[in-house]
Amino acid sequence: MAAAEIRRPRADATRNREQLLAVATRLFASAEAEPSMRAIANEAGVGIATLYRHFPTREALVDAVYRDQVSRLTAGARELLARLGPPAALRRWMDLFGEWIATKNGMLDTLLAMVESGEIAHAHTRTELLAAIDDILEAGRRSGELRADVPAEDIAAALIGIFTVAGSPEHEGMAARLLNLLMDGLRPTRGG
Repeated sequence: MAAAEIRRPRADATRNREQLLAVATRLFASAEAEPSMRAIANEAGVGIATLYRHFPTREALVDAVYRDQVSRLTAGARELLARLGPPAALRRWMDLFGEWIATKNGMLDTLLAMVESGEIAHAHTRTELLAAIDDILEAGRRSGELRADVPAEDIAAALIGIFTVAGSPEHEGMAARLLNLLMDGLRPTRGG
C-alpha cells in the first residue's frame, strides 16, 4: 500500500480513543482498586466493544495511559519552563508528578505485572523523568535561582517519599506543604 493510501482513523474514532484515555486516567487516579473495563467504557459513554477495539486488553489500556502520562509529564517540564521561571516551573512540575503518581493507584496491579514481565521499560521511564527534572534544574542553576549541588535523582527520591506519605486526596494540604519545604531547600543560600 502506497503512503498516500494509508487510512487515518476517523475523527469519531480518534475522539473515542482520547475520551477513553481521559476517562481511564481519571478513574485510575480516583479508584482504590482497578476499575473494570466495562466501568471505563460506561463512564466514557461508549460501548465495551469500542473500548476493546481501541485497547484489546487491560494491559493495552494501562500501557496507553501510562505512556500518555509520562509524555505529558516530560513535555510539561519544557512547557512550564517556557512560561515560568525555574523555581515556579519546578514547583508546578512537582504537582504534575503527584498527579502522575495518583494515576497509577487504580492500575497498580496491572502496571506492576507489566513492569515485571518487561512489557513496560521502567528504566526508560526513569531516564525520561530524570531528564525532565534535570532540564528545570539546569535552567535554575544558570539563573542562580536553584542550587547547583542537588541532582535530579535526589529530587525524584524526595518526591516519591512525599507522595508515598501524602499522596491521597485527604493529604493534599500536607503534600503542598512538603513540596514547598522541598523547594525552600532547593534555593541557594545567600551570603553563607
